Amino acid sequence: MASKPGKQAQVKEIIRCGKDSLYFMQKYVRIQHPTRGLIPFETYAFQDDCVTHFNDNRFNVILKSRQLGLSTLVAAYALWMGIFQRDKNILVIATKLSVAQNFIRKVKVMLKSLPPWLVLPEVTADNKQTIEFSHGSVIKAIPTSDDAGRSEALSLLIIDEAAFVKNFDTLWMGLYPTLSTGGRAIVLSTPNGVGGQYHKLYTEAMLGENEFNSINLPWHVHPERDDEWFQKETRNMSKRQIAQELLCDFVASGETFLQADHLEWIRENIRDPRERKFEDRNLWVWENPLSSHKYVMSADVARGDAKDYSTCHVIDVTTSEIVAEYKGKIPPDRFGEMLDNLGRQYNNALLAPENNTFGYTTVMKLKELNYPNLYYQKSRGVYLGSYTPQNEKDVGGFSTQGQSRVQIISKLEEMIRNKMLRSYSQRLYDELKTFVWKGQKAQAMKGQHDDLVMSLAIGTWLFDLYGGGGSSNADLNKAMLAAMSTESRPASDLSQDRRAPFPTNAFKPIQQESWEKGNKNFDPKRDYDWLLK
Repeated sequence: MASKPGKQAQVKEIIRCGKDSLYFMQKYVRIQHPTRGLIPFETYAFQDDCVTHFNDNRFNVILKSRQLGLSTLVAAYALWMGIFQRDKNILVIATKLSVAQNFIRKVKVMLKSLPPWLVLPEVTADNKQTIEFSHGSVIKAIPTSDDAGRSEALSLLIIDEAAFVKNFDTLWMGLYPTLSTGGRAIVLSTPNGVGGQYHKLYTEAMLGENEFNSINLPWHVHPERDDEWFQKETRNMSKRQIAQELLCDFVASGETFLQADHLEWIRENIRDPRERKFEDRNLWVWENPLSSHKYVMSADVARGDAKDYSTCHVIDVTTSEIVAEYKGKIPPDRFGEMLDNLGRQYNNALLAPENNTFGYTTVMKLKELNYPNLYYQKSRGVYLGSYTPQNEKDVGGFSTQGQSRVQIISKLEEMIRNKMLRSYSQRLYDELKTFVWKGQKAQAMKGQHDDLVMSLAIGTWLFDLYGGGGSSNADLNKAMLAAMSTESRPASDLSQDRRAPFPTNAFKPIQQESWEKGNKNFDPKRDYDWLLK
């Protein structure tokens, strides 16, 4: 370190350091290197840019690779504010106590290595989690909790590894008001899947939808890292670890039910629906019904209030496409009417609504309306693809409880993995991104929805049963063929408008259009022989 400057030079340096945080770090801050000991903090260009962002923006959210020295940089920035500004309350939230204490330890190493003349305020308190100065500023680091920092007015809030902070959404709701008096925030983390509060903060910041400035720092921003380093570093890492630790990839970094490449395949197929129908315009239609095609329908039923959505899918068995999708808030009985109307349009599609809780009301409505092709389960749990029950104990619809839920979820994963079913829906993709493993159970992340996922899971089961996945149950297939041939309208009835009868109390019918797709890929022998085998 340079020789001690004279009094006048000291004053100039103190003023300059107080005005220029980066100058202070580069000239005076020393850090503890794991092998080289105490060394000057020689910042890289990307770190310099970060400091500029900290000074220019009240709120910064950083998506980063590991081992970029960002925690050290933020610690140095906190020290600079604590020394050169009066009455600043700087709070660091960490994932656990040891991480909080390590942050304070870094600050202390930097503080003790500074020339004494540069530190005008005296240190009045010094423990494992707190450093207090005589001019009223304090740096404190604490582990996460639901009420962390709630009662404090903060000058600078730092949340380290925010994606891994337990109950971060609840925590942030309590912390945000503490910044209302002009406080600043730095939220940084490696990714940990999609759907959480950190992911929300970052993605909204990228889109300009919140107050945050977004900073993206993947592994290659470090000037000493090249492809050779990357190959060596990732040799023994899983795809998820690489996505999380180095690539800054939200989707691939999480415990998602589907692998990242399968999600990407779904994303690539997304396109706007041909039409948006029903009274709430939440019925999305990509392909209209064709008289020569066979369809299956599935539905997940909600209460009809603000909490969850009722959803349904129409799958074209002939083309393996999801041709229509609904997601809306609708009473269960009204949902039954809608399903009846929609199913009749799609050639009396084999229809399996979930029959748990509120789904029972929907099933009863469908039976009341005499829907001609309702899926039934035998009372002993043997599944029928039948238009009529075998006895009074057979239950209309599909139960998603117990083992059946596991089965349909597994079938959904299998069909997407093997690209056996094509979806065009942005809404479905958004749900699948946040459909994750929690222990041994696949479900929506906290605060997210899986209504479309569960509807489609039932649909993939039907699709497989109906031949799309190669069912081997000959008797069942023959029974289904008999049901479809006796209860479905003949193709000749649909020759004019290609539309099933439609009740007068229904929502506006789907408008039919002429388009060139037609039946060019349709082969009767190929597409229906399976039913007769």
